[in-house]
Amino acid sequence: MMIRPFCLGLCLVAAGPALAGDYSFVAAPQKDLNRIYRVDRVTGEVGACQYGVKDDNSGVTLCFPPGEGAGKQEPGDYMLIASNHEKESAVFRVEQRTGAMSVCYVWKDQVICTPPAR
Repeated sequence: MMIRPFCLGLCLVAAGPALAGDYSFVAAPQKDLNRIYRVDRVTGEVGACQYGVKDDNSGVTLCFPPGEGAGKQEPGDYMLIASNHEKESAVFRVEQRTGAMSVCYVWKDQVICTPPAR
């Protein structure tokens, strides 16, 4: 009986790194915006963070969780691409196996992505 719980624990520890997220990051192309987007390369989930200034002039990290369309997608091989348009705050989420793309951007307090298209 003692072998099973030990083996189960050992198996869970061994599987830990395989369950960890593998993220890719890209800066928004907008020149006057200090925002970084991240994507889970397997699930396609997108979030973003940016630098903010408090009233006392100290810094704070402002993060935006996934909202509509930015949550987990079908498992795949996702990456983010920033355009060269210097006034654009959005980035493209690309599924590299199918070529499907979404545009992702911060709206109010969350990241929104358009439906995937090709």
